[in-house]
Amino acid sequence: MTAISFDPFSDAQRENPYPAYAELRRRSPVAKVEKMGAYAVARYEDVAYVLRHPDLFSSSAMQTAMASPLFHGGDASSPPSPAETERLAQAIAAMPVPLAEWMTTRSLIASDPPAHGAMRSVVNRGFTPRRIAELEKRVRAIARQTLGAVEDKTDVDLVSELFTPLPVRVIADLLGIESERAADFKDWSDCVVTGSTGAAGKSGPAVMLEGVGGLLGYIMEDVERRRGQTRDDLIGALIRAEDGDAALTPLDVANFALLLLLAGNETTTNLLGNVLIALLAHPDELARVTRDPSRIPALVEETLRYESPIQFLFRQTTQDVEIAGVSIPSGSLVMPLLGSANRDEAQFPDPNRFDVARDTQGHLAFGLGIHFCLGASLARLEARVALEELLARYPGFEHCAPRVQNVDSYVVRGPKRLPVRLTA
Repeated sequence: MTAISFDPFSDAQRENPYPAYAELRRRSPVAKVEKMGAYAVARYEDVAYVLRHPDLFSSSAMQTAMASPLFHGGDASSPPSPAETERLAQAIAAMPVPLAEWMTTRSLIASDPPAHGAMRSVVNRGFTPRRIAELEKRVRAIARQTLGAVEDKTDVDLVSELFTPLPVRVIADLLGIESERAADFKDWSDCVVTGSTGAAGKSGPAVMLEGVGGLLGYIMEDVERRRGQTRDDLIGALIRAEDGDAALTPLDVANFALLLLLAGNETTTNLLGNVLIALLAHPDELARVTRDPSRIPALVEETLRYESPIQFLFRQTTQDVEIAGVSIPSGSLVMPLLGSANRDEAQFPDPNRFDVARDTQGHLAFGLGIHFCLGASLARLEARVALEELLARYPGFEHCAPRVQNVDSYVVRGPKRLPVRLTA
């Protein structure tokens, strides 16, 4: 293992991670991240191997790593300030359940077989191909309504005006919760993302728990209100599973719904933002898609490869393993770099070129194996419909800001704001 410096928490890495990824692939495809004691895996073949072998690489790390103060760059050598300590204490006190109880609650993304299969089978009922296909009419209606609200504007922040409300309203419909609380859901989601994976320093755990507490409290109240009801939505399906094979507890139900609400709005919002940034930077590709809207699904797939909304995951080795000639001890934290794998020249020729005609088959933006994103088909539907409606109305647009302000996260990649000038 060649020793090179790789810091996934640096501002430079967050601004543009791809040069460092390329260096890793060339010189150190498995690199030690000293700050975390983790092993970053950079090449496509090796990332795919990690994701395909849950017996060797446990997903339990998704729960433990995200809660680590080291994860968001905090300095463990100096204590937090009194104000930070007080904020954390208040966030813990405001949690609707004891913190220790929530921390040990099962999570779909942090589970391994055989428990994972039983848990996922419950949620899969809400994401069948038939159910997703039936959603298109509703998704299109929301997209048109949202765009109609900005039709008198010339300068628009597409993230706040379209790319956030669309997926929030869709996942709220699926879960069976009130989409009128969309602004609250987004605020809570942002707290979870930036608090657990951003540059929040020692305030990070408090920020994360403020978001978790808000979301969890709302969902737990909703679950309690539903007792005795039979409703055909995802929360209804989860409640009915309390006595089934998955044996979900009330807190399990709320935690499931929390994860779905988080993933259901963050991934699609950032995917859509990344699509528009790529089109702004590649006007020839924009013209290509505008001339032929049938290329929009290919545009979505190329963006997923080119700017993966989730840049890396966490796994923990269950035994001593070897990757690319590097020995990794049992119990080690491993970071499969999805963003690097999707720019691997061995898998995708000329990977830094954005090309909507590219063969993107096999990209890892939605993961691989048993943890392949269960909402992938929904995200693709939402992105396709939103772009069809947007480009049909506004075939021309230009960026109104000198630079893109990204989401405050080392894991999630996408614009926090995207002010553009629209032309019909």
